Amino acid sequence: DRKKSLIFRRVHVRTEVDTMLERGQYSTGPRGTAALVVHGRMRAACRSFRLAPIQPSQVGRLQATPDKGGTSRTQSPQREESSDPQCYGTGMEVECTVPEYDRSAGSTAAAAADASTSTSSSTALSQAVDAALLISPFFFWGTSMVAMKTLGMPPMFMAAWRCLPAGGLLLLWASAKGEKGPSSAVGWLAVALFGLVDGACFQGFLAEGLQRTSAGLGSVIIDSQPLSVALASSILFGETLGLGGIVGLVLGVSGLVLLEGQSVGGGIIDSTATAVTAAAPDVHGALTISGEAFMFLAAQSMATGTLMVRWVGKYCDPVAATGLHLIIGGLPLAALAASDPNIDLPDMLAHISATDTLLLLYVSLFGSAASYGVFFYLATVKGSLTRLSSLTFLTPMFAAAGGYFLLGETLTPIQLAGALVTLLGVTALNVSPGSDDAADGEAPKDGA
Repeated sequence: DRKKSLIFRRVHVRTEVDTMLERGQYSTGPRGTAALVVHGRMRAACRSFRLAPIQPSQVGRLQATPDKGGTSRTQSPQREESSDPQCYGTGMEVECTVPEYDRSAGSTAAAAADASTSTSSSTALSQAVDAALLISPFFFWGTSMVAMKTLGMPPMFMAAWRCLPAGGLLLLWASAKGEKGPSSAVGWLAVALFGLVDGACFQGFLAEGLQRTSAGLGSVIIDSQPLSVALASSILFGETLGLGGIVGLVLGVSGLVLLEGQSVGGGIIDSTATAVTAAAPDVHGALTISGEAFMFLAAQSMATGTLMVRWVGKYCDPVAATGLHLIIGGLPLAALAASDPNIDLPDMLAHISATDTLLLLYVSLFGSAASYGVFFYLATVKGSLTRLSSLTFLTPMFAAAGGYFLLGETLTPIQLAGALVTLLGVTALNVSPGSDDAADGEAPKDGA
């Protein structure tokens, strides 16, 4: 009965919209969109189903109709919508939304695209290539943390290096694709704040955290950010979690308590190659923040960036927004690195070995630019969004495996239990069968 009711409501809304278009009851919006003047239940219904902007080509004429105040209703400048998944790079993740108002139709289309992709791979070699391509973003994200820790360079320098070259490459790609940046002051404000939060804060906290904790443990903490996104979305946007979401949230928080418990309680957590100092005053009386705390701050920065995608996506195309936010976030990090009296950049760069050079290229080109690029390609061109969403657990696994084999890092039994519980909670949250908002057309999300 609920499904029949939702279908009836969708059909009713679409019928009302078609009637308004036929009567010319709309205003001419920016870039040729049609801004409908709706009130009451129709306004709530359109907002609930997130109806995509209607192009004038869908109707035979354009006629600006005044609203009740006697003036034509227009919208603030926003970019044109697309029926394809729109993916934005956030931290070590990609946030994807599907603009269609019908989630079930979008899921069915994505599943069909996945099926057609798999059936088109007729040879074992092509199937192997497809599989390698599918897991490559998660491999790059996880192992780039190991590379950063191996380099052992000043954190602000590493954070800036991770952002700036990758951002430049993504902007070149966006230009080749014909993507546009923001065209209004509000749009630039949105992208700038996105860059400061998800670029500068996330990368800065991540680099600082890697100085004090293992790559595997840090990756697990960062990968817990969907918990914060789910909780914030329920508060800010009225999205209901559902039973699966609530269970996942409880498990995730419990896992984080296990991960952070020893650090918060004081003392030193020793591993084979890493000593993690808890948050406590150092010998000079200054407060020393633990690596886990920095990683938690990085996770919250990325969660905030994920929430901001809804706003940024109104004014800027996906690849352009990702590149711009890396450039904007990398500039203050570079300024901090250059102004640090403890860093002699010319001397450090003069003594970089060939191995260090390769690792630096890997961190920026593969750990940022290639990861985002492959994810964008798979989600929007190959139609693999549903398969990508099921592989989010691979990032911390690759980070932990790389840290174990290359750096000799290990986890204590409590940390291992906390990591498993946290990943179980995130998985339960991601595969939650849905909520009222999801049934009403919430776009699916994807992260790594």
